[in-house]
Amino acid sequence: MSKKDIYEYLADIYWDASSKKRKKAEKYPKKFKSLFFISIAATLFLATALLIILKEKNTFLNSEIALVVSPEVVKINFHFDPARKESYSLDLNKLNLKRFNTLAFSAKRANFKDNIALRIEFTNAFKEKSEVYLKDIPHRWHDYKISFPEFKNISDWSNMTGLAFIIEEWNVKEKKGIVYLDNVRFLR
Repeated sequence: MSKKDIYEYLADIYWDASSKKRKKAEKYPKKFKSLFFISIAATLFLATALLIILKEKNTFLNSEIALVVSPEVVKINFHFDPARKESYSLDLNKLNLKRFNTLAFSAKRANFKDNIALRIEFTNAFKEKSEVYLKDIPHRWHDYKISFPEFKNISDWSNMTGLAFIIEEWNVKEKKGIVYLDNVRFLR
């Protein structure tokens, strides 16, 4: 073998070896690139999931704690031909409301032209009664929150016997109509 043949032989071996190294070097960056992008995608997914969980947790922590008394829509249908008042009463069965401080509910009237005032009355086991009037119940659903101190004649909230929503003849414009109540609850 001549020097030239040896040189070409060594060059072929070198170039073969270097092209194999180059191929191996090209394979690893592709794997590393794909692993890098997969790890970034997984990190973004986990961060998004964590933010959603924290948002839901904060929403839950900021929500109201309530004792729902009447979750269904209640219809007070009044017709003041022989009657003087119509009411919807809830028997509270000596319920202890000391932990709560607000009565909340939604209300609306059916007749657009009517002007209705609603009397809300609490009664306790000691026969103490107190009422609050809400004037001009709207035609669309409206949320009401009435704090317990507004019911001035109730001194003990530990044995509550009744809650009544009353429509009186002298507090309506029309002699017949409907008032709807929904989601009656006590809030802390």
